[in-house]
Amino acid sequence: MGSHVSGMSELKKYFTRFGYLPISDNNFTDSFDSQFESAVVLYQTKLGLPVTGKLDSDTITTIMSPRCGVSDTTTHNIHATKHYSYFSGKPRWARITPMTLTYAFSRTNMIDYISFPDIKVVFKRAFSRWSSVIPVNFREIDEYASADIRIGFYHGDHGDGEAFDGVLGVLAHSFSPENGRFHLDAAETWAVDFKTVKSRAAVDLESVATHEIGHVLGLAHTSVKEAVMYPSLSPRTKKADLKIDDVQGVQALYGSNPNFKYSSLLESENSSNHAIALNSRSSMWTIYLLVLVFILFLIT
Repeated sequence: MGSHVSGMSELKKYFTRFGYLPISDNNFTDSFDSQFESAVVLYQTKLGLPVTGKLDSDTITTIMSPRCGVSDTTTHNIHATKHYSYFSGKPRWARITPMTLTYAFSRTNMIDYISFPDIKVVFKRAFSRWSSVIPVNFREIDEYASADIRIGFYHGDHGDGEAFDGVLGVLAHSFSPENGRFHLDAAETWAVDFKTVKSRAAVDLESVATHEIGHVLGLAHTSVKEAVMYPSLSPRTKKADLKIDDVQGVQALYGSNPNFKYSSLLESENSSNHAIALNSRSSMWTIYLLVLVFILFLIT
């Protein structure tokens, strides 16, 4: 607080971009002022970080991570604790339940280094993740203009007021119901299989697709880091499995798929958490053993 650091103005632009500072004439200074401190606190709260009001390592790491382009603060959260949130007004698709939403791919705004059939398979899986938990089906059609959800890859300024920024940074964005626009940054190195893509900047297409479908359905960002609807995603990371937070949020909008069982999801999450805990304990024991060996070496 009160410090002047070269480059602070760029951070202020970032915080404005995602809704933490009011839009101004872009005449940002490099001063860490009280308004910026309040923005940092709000950012840390929204993204489930330790609330320090400082640009600590956790905060900077999160800021530097590639992320979704949807603002974090044009939403409302009906819970006082960490949880899912919705767009302002809590919009949803107003159709007869069970509903079917159609989707189509732009024929002119696509990428050519992943085959179209492979892209279609990835999106079919991403849509099915959501349809498995809510009474909403998704059907691909050829008529792009008449589809409920319209998917395309775009470069830079593509006419919707939300220009893409090149490699990493903002990965994609989509709009709340019933808009249906779903845009991905064509400048990214998209991947469907990290084994065949060696780029350190590769981004998992299925993970981003699953996240953006959540926005299309009406979910905004969550502060639960493990959830699909958390705003950031590191390169070469796959995070496409819905978590309890994602499921509870979308079911509050559309109800539950009659075939969905929470017990299977709870079992899956518990198994994952148990594996993480075992790996953590294993790492700690490795450190203890190394320290013990070092002490014995000093004694002898």
